[in-house]
Amino acid sequence: MKTIRVAAAIIREDDMILAAQRGYGEFKDGWEFPGGKLEPGESGEEACVREIREELHVDIHNLEHLCTVEHDYSTFHLSMECFTCAIQSGTINDSEHENLRWLTRENLWSVEWLPADIKVVTELEKKLDDDK
Repeated sequence: MKTIRVAAAIIREDDMILAAQRGYGEFKDGWEFPGGKLEPGESGEEACVREIREELHVDIHNLEHLCTVEHDYSTFHLSMECFTCAIQSGTINDSEHENLRWLTRENLWSVEWLPADIKVVTELEKKLDDDK
């Protein structure tokens, strides 16, 4: 089975977390954390910064590794490095997603997360509880 390596940004602003709804492909309409595929020779952090700049037109900083999720979909294996971060500069101008939504800790489960992202939300909840 082919492995796809991606990086995902868990963008935090105050007590809010950004979720993105896929607008295309096999998982259209599912919710995920924004990000994308690693390019050859690129680290997870570098891919995360580049993808967010390309997709949302903002620069992020303070990247902190939250978890790496390994998930088997029917046609590929996903290896997803996930980083909490904050917007450093710019205003979000989304060019990739059907919808964006800022979620609070209390309504993190109000969207239908894609299977691999469910694991990330569970890890994120633990971190948010630890940060209290």
